[in-house]
Amino acid sequence: MSGNYGKVYLVGSGPGDPELLTLKARRLIDSAEVIIYDQLPGKAILDSMPENAEKIDVGKYAGNHTMTQAEINEVLVQKAKEGKMVIRLKGGDPYVFGRGGEEAEVLAAEGIEFEVVPGITSAIAVPAYAGIPVTHRESTSMVTFITGHEDPTKPESWLDWETLAKFGGTIVILMGVKMLGRNAEELMKHGKAPETPVAVIERGTRADQRVTVGTLSNISELAKERKVKAPAITVIGDVVKLHEVLGEQRTGMEF
Repeated sequence: MSGNYGKVYLVGSGPGDPELLTLKARRLIDSAEVIIYDQLPGKAILDSMPENAEKIDVGKYAGNHTMTQAEINEVLVQKAKEGKMVIRLKGGDPYVFGRGGEEAEVLAAEGIEFEVVPGITSAIAVPAYAGIPVTHRESTSMVTFITGHEDPTKPESWLDWETLAKFGGTIVILMGVKMLGRNAEELMKHGKAPETPVAVIERGTRADQRVTVGTLSNISELAKERKVKAPAITVIGDVVKLHEVLGEQRTGMEF
């Protein structure tokens, strides 16, 4: 690695509640020279970025991708080769459907030093704030995480719906709002009971969190009626029933 290069930190900001940001992530953000970010960390965390840092928005918004992933990779490399301390700020955890692994591979190939700073993944934290433990001794001892937004360039889906439909544990789908109806249909088509409980949690762990509860057979229609929008997490399984028992928790913060 070149001694003239800077260093890149792939930082997970957690699910959105700023108090769930790790101490290490906070320290690195505060001392960054360049922060390359998208919208997923949430307004409170983005508003806390230091004024003197160069801030580059690479977010993907509805119908408008600020940069492609290849262009984001180029910016990471360019800024590091300028000798800067670079933060690649991501929602959740960089290595849980966050494309952090892809970015790390590029940095390694370019001989640029990098460090991963894990974050609390929304796959666990968001259901927890909605009163839904993803595992429970009396309901399920298994949980699987899947993406609701696969790489569109792949020739076919890598999701094994037949196996998922037979899976007796909790299924957590990240980034699945757009494909909610299709996902529910695939599970039912392969044998998952239509009455299986489902929760869709919008803006989880934030002050404006909202939970929509239904079943595989009606969750798509309920989501349309309530105008559910991303970012949202979908939870499928018997643990969703605990939402009514345990209730929601709020951050207690205005952001």
